[in-house]
Amino acid sequence: MKTKTAKDSITTAAAEKPKSKRLLALDILRGITIAGMILVNNPGSWGHIYAPLEHASWNGLTPTDLVFPFFMFIMGVSTYISLRKYEFKPTLPTIGKILRRTVVIFFIGLAIAWLGLFLRGINSGLAVLEAATQFDTIRILGVMPRLAICYCAASLIAITLRHNWLPAFVGALLVVYAIILLTGNGFAFADTNIISIVDHKVLGPNHMYADTIDGVRLKFDPEGLLSTLPSIAHVLIGFLMGKAIMGTKDNNIRIQDLFIVGTILTFSGFLLDFGMPINKKIWSPTFVLTTCGLASSFLALLIWIIDIKGKKKWCRFFEVFGVNPLFLYVLGAVLSILIGFIKVPVGEGSMSLKGYIYSELLVPLCGDDTLASLCFAISFVLVNWIIGYALYKKKIYIKI
Repeated sequence: MKTKTAKDSITTAAAEKPKSKRLLALDILRGITIAGMILVNNPGSWGHIYAPLEHASWNGLTPTDLVFPFFMFIMGVSTYISLRKYEFKPTLPTIGKILRRTVVIFFIGLAIAWLGLFLRGINSGLAVLEAATQFDTIRILGVMPRLAICYCAASLIAITLRHNWLPAFVGALLVVYAIILLTGNGFAFADTNIISIVDHKVLGPNHMYADTIDGVRLKFDPEGLLSTLPSIAHVLIGFLMGKAIMGTKDNNIRIQDLFIVGTILTFSGFLLDFGMPINKKIWSPTFVLTTCGLASSFLALLIWIIDIKGKKKWCRFFEVFGVNPLFLYVLGAVLSILIGFIKVPVGEGSMSLKGYIYSELLVPLCGDDTLASLCFAISFVLVNWIIGYALYKKKIYIKI
């Protein structure tokens, strides 16, 4: 993790560049997705959530299912912009930078998983050393590890493969994955699903996420190994759109390209859904096409509103998240774990700080469990925003 301030010579030089050269819409889309991820991951009660803020139980798509793939799409765009400085050449410094960032992001994800496991162990009465060494049950994959793996793979592909071959490579990757799903019972929530089989064999059930659908509980990881293949294709689509965006300075052409590609991908995903369901938990090819298409169109809309029409006041809130995205996501994850661990006295007993705020403060205030759950989530986002805003005002950008 590396901290830069505007006082540093490098950052100061960058800050002196005309603001017009920076596409603010990219930061805003990134910020919207991070704020959305923090919001949907932190309801006051998992038993009381408004339908749009829940993931689809299996097949299907909700607004909540868009936030993570949107972030991966924008990560692909940002990867193009970042690697352009190195001329997309597979030099040792470039490869070293990619690998270092990959390791840091991956192990931050593992550290978050370990912290949750450690504190739950303490709460259940385990000794500190025993709670700290439960490595046999730690979840290996997750959001941060997936980001790390996909960033690494997409970056290495981008600096070793000719860019005019990338569309064919992405298409081949999605077709191969579709064949794997169709021949390996990949659309069933079952132990016989090829995705589940691979994760059980390679990772082991103790290192996987447990999910419950229609009363059936299985070890089925939504960020599993096989489903990482289409996720890499997902980032590469973002990379290609980054190339299209940066290939011109005319925002009208950028919008045109983004809308055309977005429309084609979205309709392709919805049409193919009839034979290959849109499913986030297996990251189906139709999920990739649809969400990349929607992300592309949404980015075009933001460029029109922000960078062409100049309507920027409304988006300052999201810009705070957009300039320190991974740091604020990690901060949100750590704070979420801590407020679930800290105990406060209630009557003759105690409850977690999160439980106290939700049930003892917000439920009586709101008069409705689901509304109180939403208010908790919004309040949690605001707490993270306040910390992010302090960094934003001081021009402190924490790069992971």
